[in-house]
This record gives sequence, structure tokens and C-alpha cells, in this order.
Amino acid sequence: MSHEVKEGCVRVEEKIAPYTQQVTTYNHRWLADEPESLGGADEGPAPMEMVLAGLGACTSMTLRMYAKRKEWPLEKVTVDLKHNKGKGSDESIERHIKIEGDLTTEQRERLLEIANKCPVHRTISNNELSITTELTDE
Repeated sequence: MSHEVKEGCVRVEEKIAPYTQQVTTYNHRWLADEPESLGGADEGPAPMEMVLAGLGACTSMTLRMYAKRKEWPLEKVTVDLKHNKGKGSDESIERHIKIEGDLTTEQRERLLEIANKCPVHRTISNNELSITTELTDE
């Protein structure tokens, strides 16, 4: 497979007007879109759903890695997320984590702490996060 996008990078380009987008990473392709209720074709998840998916996947993977390293009996992690639109800084994300396995109260509490340390959580909750944007002809 020829790689159009460098590893660790993402390309998003319009595919079908008005909102369907082709998302390409080093090894994967998928569509993003808006739901029909917002004028899209609903060909893929909406952008905020992808942000939530990234947070949920990172949370679950981080807990799995930690439990494996500690040799804890973690059987399954399920993460449910919801974006709450607000005005200004009232915007929030609810994250509910279900942890299955024969874990002690202390282990469960430690996993909750670890969930807040996943890289995506740290990035999106960083108030100093800057996004550099420029127009390009390439």
C-alpha cells in the first residue's frame, strides 16, 4: 500500500458535497459526515463523535495497558461518552467508565485516576493547547 499520509498524521478532504469528508491516516481510510438532520448524508460519524471516540478509545487502551502491566484481572472496559454543548466555557464531556473484573476497591480507584492520565484526555483538557493554522497551496 502506498502511504499518502505520514505516520501519525491525518488528512481530511471533501469527498461529496456538502459535508462528507474522506479521512486518511497512514494505514486507514474512513468517512466523516454530518447527520441528515444537519444537512449531511450521514455517511460516517460526525466530527464531535470522532473526538469522543478518540477519548473513549484512548481511555480504554490506557486502562488495559496499565492493568496488564500490573497483572490485574481486568476483563473488560466500556466507555460511554456524551458531549454537552454550552455557551463559552460551559461546554463539557461526560465520560462513564464500566470496569469488569475481580478488582479491589483500591484497584478500581487507581484505574479511575489512570483514566484521567490518558494522552487524549490530557491533550483536550489542556487549557494551554494551541492550534497553529495556515493556508497552503500544496
